[in-house]
Amino acid sequence: MERIKAVFNWSGGKDSAHALLRAIESGRYEIVALLTTVNRESRRSTMHGIPLPLLRAQAARIGIPLHEVALTPAGDMADYAEAMRRTAEHFKTLGVTHSIFGDIFLQDVRKYREAQLAPLGITVVEPLWGRTSEEVMGEFLASGLRTVVVTTMADILGADAIGREIDPAFVASLPPNADPNGENGEYHTFCYDGPIFRSPVPFRLGDPFRRSYDVRLDDGSVRTYSYWFADLGAI
Repeated sequence: MERIKAVFNWSGGKDSAHALLRAIESGRYEIVALLTTVNRESRRSTMHGIPLPLLRAQAARIGIPLHEVALTPAGDMADYAEAMRRTAEHFKTLGVTHSIFGDIFLQDVRKYREAQLAPLGITVVEPLWGRTSEEVMGEFLASGLRTVVVTTMADILGADAIGREIDPAFVASLPPNADPNGENGEYHTFCYDGPIFRSPVPFRLGDPFRRSYDVRLDDGSVRTYSYWFADLGAI
């Protein structure tokens, strides 16, 4: 059976790694690239804050080329949409017809992806979709993938969660208002080892630091969000 040409949207975290593993195991896809978005100034991934050298190290050990899309730090959704449109058109010229993501249940996020990609003739694939958070976490823990926490929402998890391995003890320690997979942004991770990697990715965590951001909501009000970050770096 001829495999479907696809690009995989790579964040460097556990759900991304888990979805990539499932896509590879399915045998249906020829994944031509790991697509990642990075902040043009900080050279870190926009979602997880993973430094570009570590993203490149992950891709090298997975054995799939990394395609980097640099985004403007203060850019809005229109800037993002335009950058991703140009990227999708580039991959269309390579025969790519599918784009794979690691979402679980955020319906509005999936609808946005489909609305952006469908006009370009690209189908969205979600290998983890349709399961509960508990089911996905159980599958992840059984997968052999290894990740550490690199970002937390300060009002849900503190600095002491930074650097913790995702294992049954960590999941059991989460507060009742936290999604087990961090699907609502409670925490983000860095995946460094497991069956998709030829060898572990060396990294250092450094000391946690805290930053706050003001976000203007739809009603015009401003809300401050605070996060703890690992001083993640390559070795």
